[in-house]
Amino acid sequence: MTDCYIYDHVRTPRGRGKSDGSLHEVTAMELAAQSLRAIRDRNELDTGLVDDVVMGCVDPVGEAGGDIARAAVLSADYDQTVAGVQINRFCASGLDAINFAAMHVMSDQHDMTIGGGVESMSRVGLGAAGGAWPVDPKLAVKAYYTPQGISADLVATKYGFSRDDVDAYAVESQKRADAAWKDGRFKNSVVPVTDVNGLDILDHDEHMRPETDMQSLASLRPAFAKMGAEAGFDAASIQRYPEVEFLNHVHHAGNSSGIVDGAAATLMGNEEAGRRAGLKPRARIRAFANIGTEPSIMLTGPIAVTEKVLERAGMSVDDIDLFEINEAFASIVLLAMDKLGLDHGKVNVNGGAIAMGHPLGATGTILLGTVLDELERRDLSTALVTLCIGAGMGTATVIERVQ
Repeated sequence: MTDCYIYDHVRTPRGRGKSDGSLHEVTAMELAAQSLRAIRDRNELDTGLVDDVVMGCVDPVGEAGGDIARAAVLSADYDQTVAGVQINRFCASGLDAINFAAMHVMSDQHDMTIGGGVESMSRVGLGAAGGAWPVDPKLAVKAYYTPQGISADLVATKYGFSRDDVDAYAVESQKRADAAWKDGRFKNSVVPVTDVNGLDILDHDEHMRPETDMQSLASLRPAFAKMGAEAGFDAASIQRYPEVEFLNHVHHAGNSSGIVDGAAATLMGNEEAGRRAGLKPRARIRAFANIGTEPSIMLTGPIAVTEKVLERAGMSVDDIDLFEINEAFASIVLLAMDKLGLDHGKVNVNGGAIAMGHPLGATGTILLGTVLDELERRDLSTALVTLCIGAGMGTATVIERVQ
């Protein structure tokens, strides 16, 4: 099997996913196109060398629909021979876009690809694409459908994480993200989003709240308690997990991932493609995996898929220097660290989606780039990226630096 190398990665800043967010005026296509332009320009890349662009997008409807990857390729003025395809594996779409793009290289079907993702949550609303899982009773009833926030509270209740536990994790995420920005750890990867005149619209992650502390979080009411009681989701969870007598609703806006806009892109290829482009590889894709898990509790996938990908790679958790576990909700990372025996000092060391936001289709791409930069900064070797996924799944990727 051919090695697939990572040559570069970029991401936009993450703008608040509301009408008053800085990126609300920018379409999803333009966010994706700006990430493609950036990775082209900083590498002086002949785009005719790129075979395909794979982009994750979780709500590919309206202006974000119709194969946004190909639209972004054309808007970014890439060579017309460059193909594009949009994929959707919910929150892991951006990581699976990298994995899909890597598959083409590893199987010798393509020489150079780009994996990335985009989401404009301020313009295309969360859940706009709909789907059978929550609304078709043939599936929803037998799957004990519950919204993700309820599932996160179910995880906290079943595995014994208190409100203080999840709030303390959230405070630490904010502190780490603030320290990372102040230390310039993202400066080589974040490319400002510009307007039609080339003027910067946003050059930093604007969802962050570095002043967050336990006291300020304590003032926030649980976000999913009313929904759980009035819509019957608590009852569905208890029916599926009768050992849980009641749900302790501990999650709120301060310890859950932020709704934001953003895009990212990662340039990959085989050794010869990099040589033709005059590029030096930074890392290689060592292994990746997907797995399905129980869909009602839903968010436990990072544990099972981490075990699966490490087994396939012939590795253990001790062989991994840094981990990125998407901060969809605080309890999910706490559970993964507990069940996998991970040191928090190796997990999400620069903060995560609780502090900086979760642009659904792009997050996996962002996490992989973030951890690659950190491997280089710390002169470490290996990293594992994983995300929980709607409907009960997990995706994970292991990368290894080329030194």
